[in-house]
Amino acid sequence: MALIIPRNYKLKLLPETTEEAIKTLKVSFQDKLKKKLNLRRVTAPLFVLSGTGINDDLSGKEAPVSFNIKCMGKRAEVVHSLAKWKRMKLGAYGISPGYGIYTDMNAIRCDEDLDNLHSLYVDQWDWEQVITEKERNLDSLKEVVNKLYSIIKELEMEVYESFPHITPFLPENITFINSEELLQLYPDCTPKEREAKITKKYGAVFIIGIGSNLSNGEPHDGRAPDYDDWVTINSDGYRGLNGDIMLWNPILDIPFELSSMGIRVDKVALKSQLEIKGCPERAGLSFHKMLLNDELPLSIGGGIGQSRLCMYLLQKAHIGEVQASIWPEEQIAECLKHNIQLL
Repeated sequence: MALIIPRNYKLKLLPETTEEAIKTLKVSFQDKLKKKLNLRRVTAPLFVLSGTGINDDLSGKEAPVSFNIKCMGKRAEVVHSLAKWKRMKLGAYGISPGYGIYTDMNAIRCDEDLDNLHSLYVDQWDWEQVITEKERNLDSLKEVVNKLYSIIKELEMEVYESFPHITPFLPENITFINSEELLQLYPDCTPKEREAKITKKYGAVFIIGIGSNLSNGEPHDGRAPDYDDWVTINSDGYRGLNGDIMLWNPILDIPFELSSMGIRVDKVALKSQLEIKGCPERAGLSFHKMLLNDELPLSIGGGIGQSRLCMYLLQKAHIGEVQASIWPEEQIAECLKHNIQLL
């Protein structure tokens, strides 16, 4: 995505006020997330050992930042996200169904193209909740999505109460649509174009089924084969127990992905997805063996971008207005010309 400069962009909060607002939003969100989903906070790793299968592969194309551990003679890599690590923690702590954990996840994604939404530095709330076999269904997924959306709506009103000139624009409810349904609605559009059309229409959308091939032979978007379940056929006849929360961003006039989440693979889905992706050998890795041996609980989980949430609710034009990172000099200069002050 190329850098977007909104027309007549006005700074709604000074940088020092923005810093206070960020702190308030982060504290409030964590408190609400903990209560809505019965979660407790845990400490997360910045890096994990290479070759264990614990790190996430995201779409399968991103290379992790890695380094040698001199005293151990092993190699470690900075986490991309913590989907599999969290599930292992649920098992290690013996957490009961209906309860779970969340953590502050910090990552470096060196393959990102830097623009309004993408940074080398990723900060998100990673959360994971234990579920039962009966809860591995679309209704349970939607119930959790609705809870998360209600938190976002509550925060939007809190921002308005503190800064009345930042007026809310999110719809009352989030709309659900499967990626296959979306393809049928807009068959001549690319996935990104389909996202833009549906998100602009409804304001807030959860697109279900990210990873499996659609009727046109292509996936809506890439997903790794070993955390979200994107192969199971639901009661509606479509595949996928995962998805993305998409909000329409009127500042940038684009769809805005806030969260990727889903019900996690059971051992049947894991085997199937490894075969589909052509990597059945991963079944021999530590995490995968634990799952296939029924040593890990069934779960649902996801990640919610901290900087993205702050950027959206404070109506900022660039993620660099709410986080400190590295940006190309020309991008910094171009932003500054249009009153976009990067931290």
